[in-house]
Amino acid sequence: MRSEVLNAAARRNIFFSPDALEVVLSNSDPLAFANTILTSLSESSMFIEKKDIIGFIAGDVAVEAERVPAAPRNKKHGDMIVAPGTDITGDSTCEGKINDFAAYFKNRFFILKRMIEKRRDFGTSVPISRAVTLGRETQIVGMIYEKKETKNGHTTLSVEDETGTCTVLLSKDSPCSGEMYVNDEVIGISGKTSARGDLFIADKIFRPDVPAGRTWVPSDSVSSVAFLSDIHIGSSTFLDKEWKKMTDWLKANSYDMDLDYLVLPGDVVDGIGIFPGQEEELLIADIYKQYEKLGEYLKDIPDHIKIAVQPGNHDAVRLAEPQPALNRIFTKSFDSNVIMAGNPVSFEIEGRTILSYHGKSIDDWIASVQRLNYDDPITVMKEMLVRRHLSPMYGGKTAMAPEKKDYLVIEKVPDIFVSGHVHGAGKMDYRGVKVINASAWQSQTEYQRAHNFNPNPAIMPVVHLGTGAVRMMDFIK
Repeated sequence: MRSEVLNAAARRNIFFSPDALEVVLSNSDPLAFANTILTSLSESSMFIEKKDIIGFIAGDVAVEAERVPAAPRNKKHGDMIVAPGTDITGDSTCEGKINDFAAYFKNRFFILKRMIEKRRDFGTSVPISRAVTLGRETQIVGMIYEKKETKNGHTTLSVEDETGTCTVLLSKDSPCSGEMYVNDEVIGISGKTSARGDLFIADKIFRPDVPAGRTWVPSDSVSSVAFLSDIHIGSSTFLDKEWKKMTDWLKANSYDMDLDYLVLPGDVVDGIGIFPGQEEELLIADIYKQYEKLGEYLKDIPDHIKIAVQPGNHDAVRLAEPQPALNRIFTKSFDSNVIMAGNPVSFEIEGRTILSYHGKSIDDWIASVQRLNYDDPITVMKEMLVRRHLSPMYGGKTAMAPEKKDYLVIEKVPDIFVSGHVHGAGKMDYRGVKVINASAWQSQTEYQRAHNFNPNPAIMPVVHLGTGAVRMMDFIK
């Protein structure tokens, strides 16, 4: 019944405080009681506290559209930290040598292999070099390095592990043949070697994936986190009016609704020389002044909000991922409430894990898989979760730094997964993970127009850390 009440409130973009929720659940018919309360609220109301329900029961107005100003209260210090081991900043060791690449791919392979072997329906795998000598059903784990279609309509996958390689046959009549495969992803395969010993015939494919049956478990947190991706300060197409509308809304509402955290997943400035003809679209042609201007804009955000800033492919850091945090030389004008982090990174906020990735690899996913497109970045992000890797394909548009550890493996399943880059806006719940594409603050550029790319800007996703309710705040209307 708890989840039904929370869902009823979420559908109206309204949240119950923990105390208010307990009062509702103590009623003999909690859902009917909740719906009665929700119906009585004005459209501008977003948060219901215990005193509102008590007032409703006593016959007072449930919640007024304009509340009487409350006495100032102290805001608790923001509980927002970078999860250990998820940020490359200060820990980069790669030199670009052959051994670095070997170590990088081995690290990826063994982490993802362990995830697959932990699946209840898989178990322990057999090394490829041994599996191809067995004449019985067995299981292997391998990294795909090539996919082909045969003249008879079958699919073959060339896979390898630390012991050897083999060719996996996916029959055109098998459900496996219709699945999406990308180079350098790690998969589990059940099947057996053909009579001639030249093929491993697959019965079923297994991926690391988010565990089935996982759900968002409500907590007693009353706070919310918002996301602002692809701000592109310095561009002539930066949406200054919409940005001011958003910051005015934060000033008027964020304190009372406990919107305490803000994450900026990259491309916070437009940069210099990023694409052909960019200089014609810049209002600020100095990279240092772009970041200074960003610092000014961030000062308009209420002081109680803890802010995290990450780089993207337009920012002044190395293009190769994982990217370190912006250097102090660019951010010295930022306020002390701003956390600088790398890309990708995970944040721990009031018991929730937020995986934040700028999203450059979305270009490679769409280029590699015909069924994926820029109009639906959320589906691309879901495929990242299925494979538990943000950018499995090596050698595409996304440059990769061969660190000793693959920071783009999704080792811990996040509660919220946010990305940007493609200037889209969307949301999805995938096995309890709130998947968010966080829009942009730049209108269509000439470069985007020439490539028939239509952004969906000036939308701020807000996620309630307690209930998981997602609200897409549109500031362009």
